[in-house]
Amino acid sequence: MEKLNIPLSVPNLSKDIVPMIEECIETGWVSTGGRFITEFEEKVANYVGAEKAVGVQSGSAGLHVAYRVMGVEAGDEVICPTATFIATVNPMMYIGALPVFMDCDDTLNMDLEKLEEFLMNNGQWTMDNGQEVLMNKNSGNKIKAICIVHVFGNPIDMVKVMEIAEKYKLKVIEDSAESLGSYYTKDGEKQAHTGTLGDIGVYSFNANKILTTGGGGMVVAKDKNILDKVRFLSVQAKTDPLYFTHDEIGYNYRLTNVASAFGVSQMNQLEGFIENKIKNYNLYKEAIKDIDGLEILPFNEDTRANYWFYSIMVDKDKYGIDRDELLVKLNECGIQSRPLWGLMHDQKPLKKYEAYKIEKARHYVDNLLNIPCSTNLTSEQVGAVVGKLKRFSNV
Repeated sequence: MEKLNIPLSVPNLSKDIVPMIEECIETGWVSTGGRFITEFEEKVANYVGAEKAVGVQSGSAGLHVAYRVMGVEAGDEVICPTATFIATVNPMMYIGALPVFMDCDDTLNMDLEKLEEFLMNNGQWTMDNGQEVLMNKNSGNKIKAICIVHVFGNPIDMVKVMEIAEKYKLKVIEDSAESLGSYYTKDGEKQAHTGTLGDIGVYSFNANKILTTGGGGMVVAKDKNILDKVRFLSVQAKTDPLYFTHDEIGYNYRLTNVASAFGVSQMNQLEGFIENKIKNYNLYKEAIKDIDGLEILPFNEDTRANYWFYSIMVDKDKYGIDRDELLVKLNECGIQSRPLWGLMHDQKPLKKYEAYKIEKARHYVDNLLNIPCSTNLTSEQVGAVVGKLKRFSNV
């Protein structure tokens, strides 16, 4: 069998980074201080339309601090999707919070109708320290927040999310790890970016993301005081940095200058990356519509998604083989492909937590396949993938 080499999603780096790395080395600013940190934070903030942004070591670190500054405490419940990567959930577990898992809809994002139904049927108002708070009737725990995920860069309906959150007095954490560059539109005009509509938003710059610093993340928030608290906690919560006074428990979560130099370079290329993503998605879409039994998932209307991942659904009866057999065949010939993550409520450490009417997510986890989508993917490589998708059909 012909062996190709088409990865799923890899970094797209430019040599313009070299002088910046040399500057880091020559000046000695290679750690958590240096001009590139400030420059990268400013570039991200300006790009997404936020007043400021705070760089952190990873998206997970950003979420950990985000849960904390949103007032999530041990024993509080946070509603989150079951169809997500476990990095959405792990940081709340560090605090001792309790996830409540919600199903997805056909966009792969959280099912907001079920979310509202759950809150209506299972929420009960109670008084706590003179404040009216929502309690889960099933568990007796306070429901503190909703963590939504813009899955694969596809923006969820944040207007609806915020309406629900306001009604039930819940904080909203936007896990925007996958969606840097995605924004909403109205009448074709650009509106708000993902990450900027909730109370706090977190982006990830892991190696497979649309923009990478090797690792790293960024936090934005509506309230400047909240963002100041994020920065404070991310540098070990130094109340007096000269005399090393610490009045709270903090974290070593600061983004490094070297990583930020990569970020500065990548931000200069981001729109070009997205342009190539959209072009290749449309090439796939046009070709796959003629392959019986395969369907490429769309991105939401009234948005300009970043098209981070391309997902196809495999109908065994029409295509001739199931998703798992296609997955094996593609990987054997050098086309890296992956299924949807294992659902969160199925994970061994998370099985004991509440999951509400999980139905549609099971269908997607059984039949969805992600195909190559790197920002430097060529049209020739798209053609090679499509050729194999046609060839492997047993109908």
